[in-house]
Amino acid sequence: MQFSRSQVALRAASQSRSLVLSSRIRSFPSQRPIQRALSSAEPKDLPPPPPPPKASKFKTVVKVANRTFWFALLAGVGSFYYVTKKDRTPGVQLPHDPTKKTIVVLGSGWGATSFLNTLDTTEYNVVVVSPKNFFLFTPLLPSVAVGTLSPRSIIQPTRYVTRHKTRAVEVIEAEAQHVDVANKTVSFIDNSDIQGAVSSTTIPYDYLVYAVGAEVQTFGIPGVTDHACFMKELNDAEKMQRRFLDCLESAAFHGQSQEEIERLLHIVVVGGGPTGVELSGELHDFLEEDLKSWYPELADKIKITLVEALPSVLPMFSKRLIEYTMSTFKESKIDILTQTMVKEVKDKSVTLALPDKSVIEMPCGMVVWAAGNKGRAITQDLMSQLPTAQTNKRGITIDEYMEMKGTNGSIFAIGDCTTSSHAPTAQVASQQGAYLARAFAQRVKRDQLEANVAELERSAAMILHEDERKKVVDELEGAKRQLAKFKIRPFTYSHQGTLAYIGSDKAIADLPFLNGSFASGGFLTFYFWRSAYLSTLFSLRNRTLVATDWVRTKVFGRDVSRE
Repeated sequence: MQFSRSQVALRAASQSRSLVLSSRIRSFPSQRPIQRALSSAEPKDLPPPPPPPKASKFKTVVKVANRTFWFALLAGVGSFYYVTKKDRTPGVQLPHDPTKKTIVVLGSGWGATSFLNTLDTTEYNVVVVSPKNFFLFTPLLPSVAVGTLSPRSIIQPTRYVTRHKTRAVEVIEAEAQHVDVANKTVSFIDNSDIQGAVSSTTIPYDYLVYAVGAEVQTFGIPGVTDHACFMKELNDAEKMQRRFLDCLESAAFHGQSQEEIERLLHIVVVGGGPTGVELSGELHDFLEEDLKSWYPELADKIKITLVEALPSVLPMFSKRLIEYTMSTFKESKIDILTQTMVKEVKDKSVTLALPDKSVIEMPCGMVVWAAGNKGRAITQDLMSQLPTAQTNKRGITIDEYMEMKGTNGSIFAIGDCTTSSHAPTAQVASQQGAYLARAFAQRVKRDQLEANVAELERSAAMILHEDERKKVVDELEGAKRQLAKFKIRPFTYSHQGTLAYIGSDKAIADLPFLNGSFASGGFLTFYFWRSAYLSTLFSLRNRTLVATDWVRTKVFGRDVSRE
């Protein structure tokens, strides 16, 4: 067979490409021996894999802390939302039950609010009568007077307490005028600016809880009522703040003489108890932290004088804490005049009788009166109805069960309107109110036992069959023994300590410890004072508002504008 030249050339090229390809394939080593070597190798012959990188302890701690923080934050926000939501939606209450006994509560102060907060209303109908429809946290009133706290932060609506009770409580904003002991009735009037068709009425009671408190004691000194500022109610603190800022602006008036400036900027605080001392400390803080910035030309001329008739201020504290307070006031340039009596308060001055019997007239721009309490007119009227049982002119005489003597267990009195072996303080009134609420729960059990005994006596008299009658008599004897053993425990006061703020972020505390007391003062005690007051506030709302005000004041300072 013969081939053309082109076919011969193509065949030769194809054979050459095949040879080149086969030579390239033979040039690569065979993979099979390597695979056989790897498969035949033992695991122990392989090098160990590198260990994974270890996380540092710091990163682990940061990771755990981060997770804990977010979990705590989420739990805290959730709990806060739940509590606030529950507070704002109290729910349905039991209606008035005519078969239950009625308790009328006069007042909305420490004793009355503590009583309402603790009382189980399931077995009682409760009516609250008070000229104000809120509870006032009085220990923080001096802070309101200088703008450290907002007035709304330290008040709690009475209906907040009553709307969370099991049975509906009727709240009446009115001023009690007369208590009729013989007929067991209370008369009161509506003295607000806006009145309805009915502005006075009388209601009956089965039990009366008398907690109207006291009013300011002026000791009959001329001019106190007309010219002094009190520190008893919320409007007193607001009035004192306005007058103090008014003194500042009047002193800054163009052309004012130096003598008049010094008079306007002289603040006299009468009363060396906790209220007077705390107010002096708050005024000093206002001066140092705010007024020096906004009234630089006047700040150095502001003078604070504390007047006390006793030999020392804060007589309820230990001697060491009294000396610490006086030394702190001396550093703060607050003058303390002890054993000094106020003779008269005038528009532009106060007359003082000094320890050496000399009498001076001290010019001042404002006098703040924080020097004691006295009984209200309605209290005097109530006591006059029981002249043989109520002989103490200082207040209502009560027994160890809070019963007003001479009323056969129908009237109970607590708080500052009473006279007892305990000091008239908020702590005493609060414990008295809580005790009385628990005592009323015990009275329900006692009444049930008495009703059971009466029913068994009626049954024993009606049953004629001897065996059944004997069974009822045995049950009656058992009920009588149970009733004889039942006793309501008397009130016992548990002193939780005494606190006072003395300015410059310092406080003093006299606390019970074992069989003695623990006295402390200074910067750390100031934070203990704040935490103790926060925990004493009645609601989460108040705690949040007060804490927020403290932070606001620390960051932005106090407001110096005058309404």
